[in-house]
Amino acid sequence: MTENDLTTNKPFFSIVIPAHNEEDVVEKTCVSIIEEFEAQGISDIEILVVNDNSSDRTETILQDLCSRYPQMRYRNNQPPHGFGFAVRCGLSDFRGDAVAIVMADLSDSPRDIVTYYREIQAGADCVFGSRFIEGSKIIDYPGFKLVINRLANFFVKILFGLHYNDVTNAFKAYRKEVIDGIQPILSHHFNLTVELPLKAIVRGYSFKIVPISWTNREAGISKLKLKEQGSRYLFIVLYVLLEKLLSKRDYHRETQARHAAKQEAAYRYGDINEDSNRSFRQ
Repeated sequence: MTENDLTTNKPFFSIVIPAHNEEDVVEKTCVSIIEEFEAQGISDIEILVVNDNSSDRTETILQDLCSRYPQMRYRNNQPPHGFGFAVRCGLSDFRGDAVAIVMADLSDSPRDIVTYYREIQAGADCVFGSRFIEGSKIIDYPGFKLVINRLANFFVKILFGLHYNDVTNAFKAYRKEVIDGIQPILSHHFNLTVELPLKAIVRGYSFKIVPISWTNREAGISKLKLKEQGSRYLFIVLYVLLEKLLSKRDYHRETQARHAAKQEAAYRYGDINEDSNRSFRQ
């Protein structure tokens, strides 16, 4: 696909996938996503893989995928490297009206990505999946990591007064206006997975919670190191909490203004009713 083609055929939905040494799984992940969207009759997507300093065959595989699938493109992340920097690279370059962050190891279900797409189309500013509500499914989650995950999410849930219980999961979707509205993004590492949704919530964007499935990777090595990340997660959680406390009701007023603008635009085009009106609210 040429640059002119990408400009002419602007996708509605982008899928950003950070990848570091994922030669064993990245092709299966990308092809599975493409096939699921094609099976659902959806073509207005792009998959943007950010190759983050891979020393294996990841880039060669991506080059082949891009030659075979017009939905595919990739870019190399320049230093500094790391998960957070790779995601930020993708978030600065996606072309859609909305974006989903998806892991390269196929732990996130392509069918759930389609669900995110449809919820964004229905009016949500953000779509947050949960692996721990009715209808969700988890396969082969390591026991120790599961305990740490539940404790961390309970801590965040209580601290922010949330009814959402899977903040730490990277797999979420956001409208472009949300990504623009939560700048600047500070996190360099996996703590970015917490910064994005918490900022979106604190700054008043609407979100839909849906059950999702999660499957442990079949190949390759997880890049998340719990011992290294604890203090980073704590820092970003407290940073966003401080923002919430200091902003008082400023973001609430901005939320009301955005909601009013959406209502006005919808009434102008004659496609709003009371049910769709409610979909704009959190």
